[in-house]
Amino acid sequence: MRERLLVGSVMFGLLVVGPGLAPSQTTQQTGTLIVNGHSGEAPVIQASGRSYVDVEALAQITNGSVRFNGNQITLTLPAPVRGARMTVPPARQSTAAPAPPAGFSKEFLKAGIEAMAEIREWRSALEEAVQYGFPPGGSDWTARYRGSAATAISLASAAASTDDDRKGFQLLSNEFNNMQSLSSQMLSRRKSLNYIPPDALQNDPLDQKILACARALGAMAAAGQFQDAAACH
Repeated sequence: MRERLLVGSVMFGLLVVGPGLAPSQTTQQTGTLIVNGHSGEAPVIQASGRSYVDVEALAQITNGSVRFNGNQITLTLPAPVRGARMTVPPARQSTAAPAPPAGFSKEFLKAGIEAMAEIREWRSALEEAVQYGFPPGGSDWTARYRGSAATAISLASAAASTDDDRKGFQLLSNEFNNMQSLSSQMLSRRKSLNYIPPDALQNDPLDQKILACARALGAMAAAGQFQDAAACH
């Protein structure tokens, strides 16, 4: 609105002051006038260091209208297009995938520790049976330990969500499989009525591997991140 009034004052100044100016004080030329993005040729009069444009030419360039009522001049410029705004290109977004979280997730760490505890309990029961004699009833007594460990392993698998979780689960799964092999080996010897010395596990390479892997898995759990261990392969 302020711009419209200023333009009107200039036009009014042209009509009132213009006729009273001496010819030596004024010069007239045709120039390009740009108003709110509209441009066109219009006569420009320069007088006393100021420029004046004909109000009718201004109205024509801007697609506006002008009305005369005595010594009052009403110039109406078209309203700007509603909703028109500068379009700013969106910032370029990085296409790189976010880095996966490092270390073990809280859920997997909890489930993994539970699975390790079940395997440890299974081995302790087997070690006691070797040292003090297997309980009567064949091999059914191991099913409870094996089943509890298998359930814990399944829960750990379901909880794995990070790269470290999945790598850690693979080693945990290897520990379970090795424990299964050791248990089956001892039960097979028992079923064949072969003599099993009380220190049989201490001299068994597979049992030593299970113990070494258990220590490595415990260190990983304490550190909260995956560290490869040859004993778990």
